[in-house]
Amino acid sequence: MDRADVIIFGGGMVGLALAAALDSSGVSAVVIDPADPAPRTSSAFDGRTSAVSSSSMRMLETIGVTQHLPAPGCPIRRISVADGLQPGGLHFDGDDEEPLGWMHENRHLRAALQARAEAGRHTWLLWKSRVADVVRGETGVLVSLEDGRKLNAPLLVAADGRNSRTREEAGIRVARWSYRHQAIVSVLRHQRPHDHVAYEIFYPSGPFALLPMTDDSQGHRSAIVWSVRQDDAAGWLSLSDEDFAAEAEAAMGGFLGKIAMLAPRSSFPLGFHHAAQISDKRLALIGDAAHAIHPIAGQGVNLGFRDAAALAQVLVEGARLGLDLGDAQLLARYQRWRSLDALSVAFATDSLTRIYGIPGRAASAVRRFGMGLVERISPVRDRLMSEARGTSGDLPLLLRGLPI
Repeated sequence: MDRADVIIFGGGMVGLALAAALDSSGVSAVVIDPADPAPRTSSAFDGRTSAVSSSSMRMLETIGVTQHLPAPGCPIRRISVADGLQPGGLHFDGDDEEPLGWMHENRHLRAALQARAEAGRHTWLLWKSRVADVVRGETGVLVSLEDGRKLNAPLLVAADGRNSRTREEAGIRVARWSYRHQAIVSVLRHQRPHDHVAYEIFYPSGPFALLPMTDDSQGHRSAIVWSVRQDDAAGWLSLSDEDFAAEAEAAMGGFLGKIAMLAPRSSFPLGFHHAAQISDKRLALIGDAAHAIHPIAGQGVNLGFRDAAALAQVLVEGARLGLDLGDAQLLARYQRWRSLDALSVAFATDSLTRIYGIPGRAASAVRRFGMGLVERISPVRDRLMSEARGTSGDLPLLLRGLPI
């Protein structure tokens, strides 16, 4: 029987980030995932990207992930928010020392996280491995794999996504609803430079986000996340590249000039879910297993990285005190630390989605008036900027760029 300090179900970005964070402090972890990792890091760009907040980037640098990135990513130096193409709106600016965040292709993030995990002295990766049975007992967790191998650890971490089997088998209740929208994602080439500005344009039919990417040898690029009604998604996806590019150009008012498609379009359903608790007997939930939100503010993967940073700190500090890493008091600390922040971000994004989805001139005028107030009130602006950077609340050490 093999033994580790932590068993992690799920080798996605958040699960691998936790493994790297633990490895950096000498805590061992086994990552189990049924997937083959090769297609995830293939050279073909599938158009999927992530906006990584400045605090998340500090963590990735501190735990040694950024040195494995095949490309540096594109800094986001300004966030511009508008109600349709109406005048007025909100602007949030980074400072000279640190941008608001960075745009990365998902394949590059996955490749870097996987390379860091493979280099870990205290990390074992079990790809293409399926779990046959899990027993969370009084003294530890016993995991049996379908190939007959058995693993033992004081703690099990569920990083197995929004449809987490581990969460369901633990009987943890989940609040969930669908927005009845699909997000269409891809990457565009545009005639004019983006100047490192991320745009969020709200329409009653759904928000349109344009996120700056690094230029390539052919010119300027930006990622797109376009929320459309579920009933309309198939029609949008069936458009030719030329027709879709023309619609995107119209949605942004043509301010970046001529548009062309650079990557295949893909879509995913938009929904909200939030677990009633993120810890249980010898179990902790992180990432989408714990909560999933609307991508309106680009905080999805960052919430997961914040979970990983907080849980890693709780476990490393517990290990230094000689505590059982599955101890209920340790897990209660993680639960208290993350629950309020995750719920606050979840409901903030949900409220924005609903407020900006109200049609009509009166609603638009009220929204623009509100944005004008926020633009002029420094404390409110600063609070919203902190949320964008991921620096609000009681930050774990890793998110401050400090080792545990």
